Amino acid sequence: MSSRVLRIVGIMVCATVAAVVSAQAQAPPNPPVAPDYVVGPQDVLTITSYDQADLSGRFTLQSDGTFTYPLIGRMKAGGLTLLALEDSLKARLKDGGFFKNPQLTVAVETYRSQKIFIVGEVRLPGTYPLSGEMNLVEAIARAGSALPSASGEAIIVRPPPGRSGPTLPNQDAAATTERVDLRAMQNGALTDNIILRDGDTVFVPRAGIVYVFGQVRNPGAYPLQEKD
Repeated sequence: MSSRVLRIVGIMVCATVAAVVSAQAQAPPNPPVAPDYVVGPQDVLTITSYDQADLSGRFTLQSDGTFTYPLIGRMKAGGLTLLALEDSLKARLKDGGFFKNPQLTVAVETYRSQKIFIVGEVRLPGTYPLSGEMNLVEAIARAGSALPSASGEAIIVRPPPGRSGPTLPNQDAAATTERVDLRAMQNGALTDNIILRDGDTVFVPRAGIVYVFGQVRNPGAYPLQEKD
């Protein structure tokens, strides 16, 4: 592979990551959350009441998935979607005789209960909170992008229920895996830019290495990339 081709590929990767990071920087701090997002322990909720201002505020779910809400007391929220929690709050306020038709909304301010794991050939591997509908490109951008030593694919491993921590390919027979061609996405094929789920592991494998020696301008080790 010539140095000119390597430079072009590097420019394409940098441009893609820069575009994603720029878009994230311009986005609001709290990305839109699907109404079917399931809240859990340590999530921080923002509840806005349109009936009584002092019922609005920030509420952190405890380890048992509950929080204390004015007039009502302890509320079980863990395991509920945002819409289900809104309906439950409205029903409790109505049944308690506080309001005839309570008007309020529930949003997630800080995500702490759901997480993904990004490992392999990325700049910042680790555990990341799953915020809203995070897709694969956003996840890799949060991990600082793939390293030059990375292969041209990412493997998403979805573990069976009850498993915690990162799961590598072939580590658990009950896990499901999905391979995504990162180079195809860089070329605009975003159909594989899948939405990640709680507990997913994004594994970016290392590319094979080819060694070039002899009478060449740039001898050394180069990542072996498959042809498109």
